Amino acid sequence: MSADIIFRHFGGLSDSQKEQFEQLFDIYSYWNGRINLISRKDMGNFYLHHVLHSLSIAKFVQFKDFTEIMDAGTGGGFPGIPLAIMFPEANFHLVDSIGKKIKVVKEVAATLNLRNVKAEQTRMEQVDQTYDFVISRAVCYLPDFMKWTGYKFHQKSFNGLRNGILYLKGGDVSKEVSAIRRFRTRTYKLSKHFDEDFFETKKLVHVFH
Repeated sequence: MSADIIFRHFGGLSDSQKEQFEQLFDIYSYWNGRINLISRKDMGNFYLHHVLHSLSIAKFVQFKDFTEIMDAGTGGGFPGIPLAIMFPEANFHLVDSIGKKIKVVKEVAATLNLRNVKAEQTRMEQVDQTYDFVISRAVCYLPDFMKWTGYKFHQKSFNGLRNGILYLKGGDVSKEVSAIRRFRTRTYKLSKHFDEDFFETKKLVHVFH
């Protein structure tokens, strides 16, 4: 599977952005052979399962210039790296507690010349600043994630969605969402925007004040 699946779902990309998306597979194949970031068997679905899934957030919000975003528990750089390509004027802070993964993220960002990416080895709860959005791909039980990040976003919003958490998750999220207190939530089905079977059970949960 090639980057064409990205271009089919997202038009209006610059030549530079297209080239960056096309480079992703070779870059991640190289690093995945040294550090296990993605299941070897899953590399054949790299663009669908990792890049397009990360970019699904862009179907719900177009991050405006200077938007500040933390990718909490980024692993090998998802969803932060694809979104940083998509929104070059937004600022992304990618954090993970595992040093070797952050090393890869830094190398990927440098190879792609992504000047809007800062990568840091730290635990998400130890980050001492606030953002417009905190994004993540199902790193843990959502109410626990909220304990660690629910106070890390600015109150004043200027994007199309209210500032808050954007959490990509598969399967039935109703119990996790109902366990969240003091916040409002909205759950979006990714299958409304993507016809691939992979997205049939995938959701985006938006948590906000």
